[in-house]
Amino acid sequence: MRIFVTGASGHIASAVIPELIQAGHDVVGLARSDEAAASVTAMGATAHRGDLADLDGLREAARNADAVIHLGFQHGGIASGRFAELAAHDEEVVHAICGELIDTGKAFLGIGMGPVANLANHPNPRAKVALAIHGYAERGVRTVLVAVPNVTHSERDHNGFIPQYIRIARQTGIAGYVGEGTNTWAAGHTLDVARVWTLAVAKAPAGSQVTGATEAGVPVRLIAESVANHLGIEAVSISAAQAAEHFKAFPFIGIDVKMPNEATRELLGWEPTHPTLLADLDAGFYFNR
Repeated sequence: MRIFVTGASGHIASAVIPELIQAGHDVVGLARSDEAAASVTAMGATAHRGDLADLDGLREAARNADAVIHLGFQHGGIASGRFAELAAHDEEVVHAICGELIDTGKAFLGIGMGPVANLANHPNPRAKVALAIHGYAERGVRTVLVAVPNVTHSERDHNGFIPQYIRIARQTGIAGYVGEGTNTWAAGHTLDVARVWTLAVAKAPAGSQVTGATEAGVPVRLIAESVANHLGIEAVSISAAQAAEHFKAFPFIGIDVKMPNEATRELLGWEPTHPTLLADLDAGFYFNR
């Protein structure tokens, strides 16, 4: 298949694109700069110059593809309070691309987590994006929602939950967690997550939901204690009120995410093979940057 990938020079795509090429697909990656285009080309894909603001360019790329994997999102704007705005634009991107795929049976894979019945009134602005994607399953598009774990970890991860958490721990001198730290973050190694996208574009039926989490939920206290150990600081419980100020640029410390993967393993024949989150923390590369 000829597969168009947005966010092609990003963290997850840097693993997805080589997987797709190895599986025999022809990959075209969206690149908004010369540097990004060079990165996409180095992976063996064809660079399509443009960005997520160029809806006409996205429509053209979708028309020329057999499948679309949508990984692009302006994550840098979340900390500045623009999450809802960025999610609204992402919904426009979905409509632009999927509008070109109606009644073609072509695949569109996007980030999202169901069950779909819960998405309409969900407080997360990206829930509307997932709902929009799912809606095209009834319009002749093979839509697949891929739940990406909130901690997608590996040496490729420079801006995700763990790097952000470590930066705050270094700045404040403590590895904080809320209350008893029993809330969990879903986790998956980048290469295992990439494998899910590659298998899903080939196998997943329209309207399906798959997950890339290899660990359904890792208690945040365990993460804090590992970070504290590596930095030589204390892991400290803080109240929810204190957390709002302590983690003001990282509003995710208290979320509780669980992503079971049994259904995905059965549907796709997916078997994770790479290190766990705590093993990657113990490997030390997150702390040697």
